[in-house]
Amino acid sequence: MKNKQEIREIIWNLFEEKNISTFPRPVHGRIPNFIGANVAAEKLNELTIWKKARIIKSNPDSPQKWVREEALKHGKTVYMAVPRLREERCFLKINPRKVPSVNQASTIKGAFKYGEKVYPDEIDKVDVIIIGSVAVNKKGAKIGKGGGFSDLEYAIGKQFGIVSENTPTISTVHPLQIVDFELPMEDHDVPLDYIVTRDKIIKTNTSYVKPIGINWNIIGDKIKEIPLLQKLKKGV
Repeated sequence: MKNKQEIREIIWNLFEEKNISTFPRPVHGRIPNFIGANVAAEKLNELTIWKKARIIKSNPDSPQKWVREEALKHGKTVYMAVPRLREERCFLKINPRKVPSVNQASTIKGAFKYGEKVYPDEIDKVDVIIIGSVAVNKKGAKIGKGGGFSDLEYAIGKQFGIVSENTPTISTVHPLQIVDFELPMEDHDVPLDYIVTRDKIIKTNTSYVKPIGINWNIIGDKIKEIPLLQKLKKGV
């Protein structure tokens, strides 16, 4: 089996070769933004769990900007992680009733301007989790860009009781990000319940188990960079 970094490189190189990436570039080292990301976001409206959801937790990466906008457009409250969880109030609450433009508020810059910084214990119970991916497969396995932050955001949410193993996880991707081979999954990796492209919705019926909380054994030097982890560690 290929390792995670080898798989990332395959996808990033494919994006460059097929010229399907959009701003920001270069695509390497990122959750790749892609042509049709806006259409994939609109496709979510065909999912009942999405239509019923009132509270969305989203990654801050560029391709999911369109998902955040779609959520705000339909009156959903969006909680977006502060990039790299670098602040103690490490989530931004974006209230659709308090923003002048959902297009602006769905960007990282706009989220900081119009959103409210909150602690995890101030977050309402999340109905749907949006995760950015570099590669996915139909079994619900996924690989991110290598920082481990989306998995950590889930673990923090689990620790605070704002998400559970039953909270649906969704990733919007380009069809070329869906691979037909096994992806390495570790205990801290969050699997996907749904994969959404511009053309279709895939229910994975994943057999992978979602993490039970923060795994302190793998945090390492991240604790020096993430104030919330430092605060939580003192109580462990």
